Amino acid sequence: MGIKMEKIRNALKSIRVKLFLLVSLIIILLIIFLILINNLVFGQFYLYSKTKDLKEVYAVINDYYNDPSDIDIDSELEKLAVNNNFDILIKDDENINVFTSNKDFLSTFGEMNAMTNAINAGELIEENDEFIIRKLKDNKTGISYIMLSAKLDNGYLLYIRIPVSSIEESVKISNNFLYLIAGFTILISAVIVSFVSKKFTEPILELNTIAKNMANLDFSHKYRITDADDEINNLGKSINLMSDKLESTIKQLRRTNIELERDIEEKSKIDEMRKSFISDVSHELKTPIALIQGYSEGLLENVNTDDESRKFYAEVILDETNKMDKLVKQLLELMKLEYGKREFSDTEFNIVELEKEVVRKSKVMLEEKGVEVKIDSPDEINVIADDFYIEQVITNYLTNAIKHVEEVDGEKSIRIENNVNIEKNKVRVKVFNTGINIKEEDLARIWNRFYKVDESRNRADGGTGIGLSFVKAIMTNYKNDYGVINKENGVEFYFDLDLKI
Repeated sequence: MGIKMEKIRNALKSIRVKLFLLVSLIIILLIIFLILINNLVFGQFYLYSKTKDLKEVYAVINDYYNDPSDIDIDSELEKLAVNNNFDILIKDDENINVFTSNKDFLSTFGEMNAMTNAINAGELIEENDEFIIRKLKDNKTGISYIMLSAKLDNGYLLYIRIPVSSIEESVKISNNFLYLIAGFTILISAVIVSFVSKKFTEPILELNTIAKNMANLDFSHKYRITDADDEINNLGKSINLMSDKLESTIKQLRRTNIELERDIEEKSKIDEMRKSFISDVSHELKTPIALIQGYSEGLLENVNTDDESRKFYAEVILDETNKMDKLVKQLLELMKLEYGKREFSDTEFNIVELEKEVVRKSKVMLEEKGVEVKIDSPDEINVIADDFYIEQVITNYLTNAIKHVEEVDGEKSIRIENNVNIEKNKVRVKVFNTGINIKEEDLARIWNRFYKVDESRNRADGGTGIGLSFVKAIMTNYKNDYGVINKENGVEFYFDLDLKI
């Protein structure tokens, strides 16, 4: 029951249903008005019209008897009775029948007294010195009449009557006909209203759908403009214009919001970079500052008076100062790489030639370690990258390999391999050194800034502890793979580069 009521309430909200109910109500009110007019006015109008006809016929008959020459009065009277559906009765002053158009009319009235009583019993409609018009009812037949009784100029008595039961029947039939018309009109109007309302409601529903989509920030739907120059079409144009302007405004707001978010993110990155830089610098500069302070105080207090000792103190201070300068510059560069502030100048170059150049620059370190580097690669592999930063990656890997290379099972070596993968359009550069494997828990940590696996990576080797962090930052910018693998007799570091297409 509740579901049905809900459906009825929803249906009553429809414009079609409202329009149909409104039209039906108008039709019903119009029919009721016509019925009232039919009952109240039509009968009165009919009486007025017939009364007028009676008076006109009375005047004509009176003229006939006033000037009877050259006419057949009886024939003319017969015509008047037939044409007007009147019953006409004329008696002389001795109550002798002169003319009657209907024998029943004659038999209705007996003696003069009976006729006079019958006429006087009727409902008076109009009376003057010439005639009396009353509404009568025949008790035998039950038929109502309008009857004019008058005395002609020649002394004859004139009686004219017309039945009025037919008009009452006509009013009833007319009312029934109006009921029938009302039913048919409501049925036809339902079809017409359904068609017309559909014609009007379809664009309204379309506009409603577009408005809902606009509320959900969907501006893809537009109103289909027609050639009609009406209010709905103009509304559709306005909706489309508003949709375009809203879409443009929201797109602009989104772009502005993205730029704002980017600025906020940029500011956040800069703030994070600043904090990280301050933290790293303050942590890493403690030792060199302490050394510089200690040796400076020694010089001031003349702890060693000989020139050679003072020179040693000065060299330590200078060396630590250079290390501090190098560390700060490297940290700044690393920060720029990590936070996307460094733009790469990508060019085409031969990675094998670059590897050979790095090996050549590391000749002194290799000779100190007593090891040679073997390059296992074709002579030419062209890649696309920034050769300056790729040289730093190779240098970091090679320097790290030289520091940790050890003899294992009678072998002490460093190898550089280049494996080309045509399908992926990549080349994988590998740097291997024989030596002790890195602990599993340290494999992921070695890429962090200043992380040291063991005591061999200390200040004595001249490193800053951020070399592998450089590799991570550079490869992350290029979105290329990098990593480290423990081999059976050593450690292998690798990174990928894009080949020249």
